[in-house]
Amino acid sequence: MTTDVVCVEIPGNRDDVLRILKRTGISGVPVLKEGVLVGIITRKDLLRNPGEMQLGLLMTPDPVTITPPDETIQSAAAILIKNNFRRLPVVEGGDLIGLISISDIVGAIARMKFTDEIRNKFSSHTFAVWEESPLPLVGRIMEMSGYDAVPILNESGQLTGIISERDLIRHSSIEDSVEVSDFSNGTDDDEWTWESLRDNYTISYGISKVQLPDKPVKEAMVREVVAVSLNAEVSECALKMKRARVDQLPVINGDRKMVSMLYDRELIRIILEEA
Repeated sequence: MTTDVVCVEIPGNRDDVLRILKRTGISGVPVLKEGVLVGIITRKDLLRNPGEMQLGLLMTPDPVTITPPDETIQSAAAILIKNNFRRLPVVEGGDLIGLISISDIVGAIARMKFTDEIRNKFSSHTFAVWEESPLPLVGRIMEMSGYDAVPILNESGQLTGIISERDLIRHSSIEDSVEVSDFSNGTDDDEWTWESLRDNYTISYGISKVQLPDKPVKEAMVREVVAVSLNAEVSECALKMKRARVDQLPVINGDRKMVSMLYDRELIRIILEEA
């Protein structure tokens, strides 16, 4: 597990969380209240709720936790896979002492020297988007599909890059604007009564949103893509993920054409198979 955990406190500021995720590249942070773990805020939470500023409403409350030494790395992997989590707080005596993430388990797999080939076992079919697609649209597609990363193709169908949630957060910004709500009922009543004033009332209010720039996804994607072959070994792939700090690897055939994706969530299933 990681013991030096970056946390945020409530009441707190969403903008601070966004800055932390941008600076560190991590996918989420535990939320504490008076030193006690009360929730988790992730990149998905910020992207799905761009106008929400309160950490208490953004976070997932009462997160699932794990407690050493009773639990094992297999237990952690099972919880992460079952719940589709990327991180799991480690709590002892009511105190947060660490965080075990998919990335941590991938690092362990890299050291375990698993020689199983990923062919037809750990790789998953996925979809790709065109490199000229607008970044906000790609973000929406990723949200609807549930994928954390998507391959990018050019007009010839060649793989030119990868876009991930980390890249979306890196290119996002906070935009402030003013919206107007019109409560007018459309009547022409000119009487100076409360009812008349109420029926012709508008209110202006400021909003602050996490916004993606309106530019092609090719300007935000990672171009130096690390890929693996169908006969690559599990620990070899885990090592490449860890070194490149990526959550996924495109899988290519002998003609160097992409045939599937290898996601870290799928890779850590080998821990359960060996249990």
